[in-house]
Amino acid sequence: MPTRKSPRKGSLQFWPRKRARKFLPRANWDSINSSSKKFKGFICYKAGMMSAYVKDNTPDSMTKGKKISIPVTILECPPLKILSARFYKNGKVAKEVLAENLDKELKKKIKLPKKSSKKIEDVKAEEYDDVRVIVYSQVKKTGLKKTPDIAEIGLSGTIEEKINTIKESLKKEISVLDVFENGQLIDIRGLTKGKGLSGPVKRFGITLKQAKSEKGRRRPGSLGPWHPARVTFRAPQAGQLGMFTRVVYNNKIISIGKSDDKLKNIKNYGDIKTDYIIVRGSVQGPSKRQLIATAPLRGTKKQLKKSFEFIELR
Repeated sequence: MPTRKSPRKGSLQFWPRKRARKFLPRANWDSINSSSKKFKGFICYKAGMMSAYVKDNTPDSMTKGKKISIPVTILECPPLKILSARFYKNGKVAKEVLAENLDKELKKKIKLPKKSSKKIEDVKAEEYDDVRVIVYSQVKKTGLKKTPDIAEIGLSGTIEEKINTIKESLKKEISVLDVFENGQLIDIRGLTKGKGLSGPVKRFGITLKQAKSEKGRRRPGSLGPWHPARVTFRAPQAGQLGMFTRVVYNNKIISIGKSDDKLKNIKNYGDIKTDYIIVRGSVQGPSKRQLIATAPLRGTKKQLKKSFEFIELR
């Protein structure tokens, strides 16, 4: 028989395993490159999974030229609006300028910062190192809820180009079609499904003990030595599972567009009423979970060369 190998269970990369503080995680926008588009990310909502009927145009693929069925996830992307512009100096927020003519309903739903006397036109670009925008989603158009989600989104280009982008986009809605395009790779950031208190077998993947072992099977055989007389945090124990911030890298956009009559009656979600993205594979979180889709951090050649011609959903 081959030698049984059992590497350490559970990665300390994800320690401590506790619930995230907020639904929409922050991203390192400086490390994300988006040369073609002005905005580096977008707020979206997970609708659910389906099967897509596509034509595989990937070079050197065994199914090249054939029609195949692949699993896809539908993400609804209501338009965004700019709440404020945030200026950075030496890695810290130096100034925040609130946008004018905000929605009247917005003041009832969220706590707005005090209005700044300065306008974006008055800000001198040479005084700051970077500028990003705080955007809010018009989620009321989807029918999911009324309170918008707020997130910081990075911009591409020089500081002057970023300020010009903000001036152009201040009084209009930002569509997902202005940020992403069909066939592009995107990263999805968000929280996983919450599973509550879970044991060490489900939480860390440790092996079940033998059938007649003492003091239970679904627990570690030992919590540690007698001395030091304490249990280290490395011992797999029961605790919180899920509601963790995770990133799914290099999701291929199969289709992107505006709402139509085809995307209706999605289980646990309803109808798609605004713009949407269909990505290949699965995405973390339950239906209706808010997510941030960003330009790829590091697109791989294997994922980039994949090409699918969308036909229909099944």
